[in-house]
Amino acid sequence: MDNIDEIIEKLENGEIKLHQLENIMESANKAADIRRRFIEKQSNTKLENIGSYSIDMTETSKKNIENAIGTIQVPVGVVGPLKIYTEDETIETYVPMATTEGALLASVNRGCSAIRKADNCHVSITNNQMTRAPAIKTKSVEAAKKLKNWINDNFERIKQEAETTTSHGKLLKIDPIAIVGRYVYPRFVYYTGDSMGMNMVTIATEKALSIIEEENDISVIALSGNLCVDKKPSAINMIEGRGKSLIAEITIPKDVVEKTLKTTTEAMVEVNYVKNLLGSAISGSYGYNAHFANMVAAVFLACGQDPAHVVEGSIGITSAENDDGDLYFSITLPDLPVATVGGGTRLETAVESLNIMDCKGSGKVERFASIIAGIVLAGELSLVGALAAGHLARAHKQLGR
Repeated sequence: MDNIDEIIEKLENGEIKLHQLENIMESANKAADIRRRFIEKQSNTKLENIGSYSIDMTETSKKNIENAIGTIQVPVGVVGPLKIYTEDETIETYVPMATTEGALLASVNRGCSAIRKADNCHVSITNNQMTRAPAIKTKSVEAAKKLKNWINDNFERIKQEAETTTSHGKLLKIDPIAIVGRYVYPRFVYYTGDSMGMNMVTIATEKALSIIEEENDISVIALSGNLCVDKKPSAINMIEGRGKSLIAEITIPKDVVEKTLKTTTEAMVEVNYVKNLLGSAISGSYGYNAHFANMVAAVFLACGQDPAHVVEGSIGITSAENDDGDLYFSITLPDLPVATVGGGTRLETAVESLNIMDCKGSGKVERFASIIAGIVLAGELSLVGALAAGHLARAHKQLGR
């Protein structure tokens, strides 16, 4: 169909649905343009900026979004270079971050400077797993207990069935298997390689449930029963980990603390204790940190990650200790679901951002996760330092925010 006005008229009278445009038009880009014009007419507004973009909607409309009308724009900057050491390599790179929060990149950049001057930031990945936990209904608590035992006894059969759906995923364990009344919540834990893995583990768990249902008198109420725990802060993810679990640590010499962070080791240790530990404890927070979410969100937006997983990346612990006058500082990031293949990483802008760090494609996910951990450490160092020095409000005023 070529007559745009005719198509919009048919959208208005319901002859054509918005989601059908990709099937009608010669391209997904054209479909997005017509859909946007329809929304402009319906809302009596102009969407000139939403309609100005460089990405190709052909694959995007298939894999990343429905009813596309264009894109939004978030400013992207860089910080660094960030220099960190992992178990496999020394990484020195600039890092792209997308945000609308003024002063954030300036602050993180200061943290990167402190890290470079100390030159001993080490990042370790302590766990690598993705989870899915269905909710299963049994006849009674006795039946629930029998189901739990059956799952434990038949793990190898379940594992074999689950892994028929993927060439990359591996079912590591089913633990814990929680029982609430007559409901059972088995937490399937997978290794997912370079993919973030949510779709992978969902499909694999659905397949695994088929063999469980065949041999047990049960009803699967929901493929996700929230013991996963996906896109929510939780104690189990804090303890067991989800996605990549990382620790970044550094010892900053006393003179670097004083000259670069403009404060003292003693003051930073006290601020961290009072704010990040005691303050978080009294509030019941799972985020024993200053602002993990700031750095995680900014890198996620730049690099095509699922922004809903920022809530998981916000949990974790910042620690600070006086090491004979020097500052020992670390962040524990237990729940960071990231990917370098699939999902939003195929978007043109995400590809470019990942390429800045040499993090696009297979075999790069651990490098990418380690860089994020380093950036979180940099951001925590800078903010805790600013609070210790009394500079936080002044920095925002000077930068006009």
